[in-house]
Amino acid sequence: MTAPTATLRPRDAADVAEILASHPRALEPLGGRSKRELGCPIEADELDLGALAGIETYEPAELVLTAGAATPLRDVERALAASSQRLAFEPPDFGALLGAARGEPKAQTLGGVLATNLAGSRRVAAGAARDHFLGCAAVTGRGERFDAGGRVVKNVTGYDLPKLLAGSWGTLAVLTSVTVRVVPAAETERTLVLPSATPEDALAVLTAALGSAHDVSSAAYDPARGCLLRVEGFAASVAARAGALRAALARSDGGEVADDASRAIWAEIGGATALAQWPVVWRISVPPSDAPRVLVELSPKRYLLDWGGGLISAAFADVDAARVRAALRGGHATLLKAPRAARALTAVFQPQPPALALAARRLKHAFDPDGRLNPGRLG
Repeated sequence: MTAPTATLRPRDAADVAEILASHPRALEPLGGRSKRELGCPIEADELDLGALAGIETYEPAELVLTAGAATPLRDVERALAASSQRLAFEPPDFGALLGAARGEPKAQTLGGVLATNLAGSRRVAAGAARDHFLGCAAVTGRGERFDAGGRVVKNVTGYDLPKLLAGSWGTLAVLTSVTVRVVPAAETERTLVLPSATPEDALAVLTAALGSAHDVSSAAYDPARGCLLRVEGFAASVAARAGALRAALARSDGGEVADDASRAIWAEIGGATALAQWPVVWRISVPPSDAPRVLVELSPKRYLLDWGGGLISAAFADVDAARVRAALRGGHATLLKAPRAARALTAVFQPQPPALALAARRLKHAFDPDGRLNPGRLG
């Protein structure tokens, strides 16, 4: 990445507002820098938000936490674990996948996770990051500070701006503080590992598992491992449901892992760690029934299925965006990993239909009329 002209380090939200109101050049908001290699590359001065860190309030009894946007995710997860709680949407960590492209892994931040709306394997049961994003303090591209949302769901009135900002990749406003809903952590978890030779067979297993009455929280397929089905909760319930699920699927083969070993598997699936050796990785969202056909048409070097077959992480030697997107019949494809030069020449995110693109431009103008926040990040 070309060295920026300047790095600005605001001390607090007031400094962020002053910089955005007066700085003449484009700005790239940065927290832990863990997602800098995602999206289209941009040329802008750095807005280093590292000072906006720290848990501001945490009320375990109310299942709500507020923290500075640049608070390291590991600090949040450590605080939650101390009260036997967690973030339900299981933010994925792409550190291993992107590590070769950007040197040493950088720490994820809570604000970065919400701004990119990334969720891991538990998304099929718990929803996306935006579904747990209750409120925020932020600054528009004009330097105007605003608060949005609330500290509990019932207090969220008017326009639900946190849902809008989730997935905007820092192009609309700079988050300075965020409030999230948290959930109790499971007492234990087990992952059934069932051999499967083809995507078609795997899809049948994943679909049956998610459609069962056994409360499967994650369902994935790794050709190197087989079908992976996770059940979580109290120990007695998990043991009973895991056994009942195996019986319902009529699968006595395979094995299972529990607790730390299970969590490690889902961290690897969510972060697409198995694809790290390839230079190009696409994240493709499709109707689960389309996954086998898309895989046949694309013939990736290596792939993973998650979200019950609705998410394909696929590795290639070259970008070939036209071929990837031509294989879709609905859904969308995001170029998750590629060299900078390739990202500069490719529509990294799925191109929007004209009406939606027009609405997005109008929205961008309302929040950032001069186009100085992450210009071009979304293509």
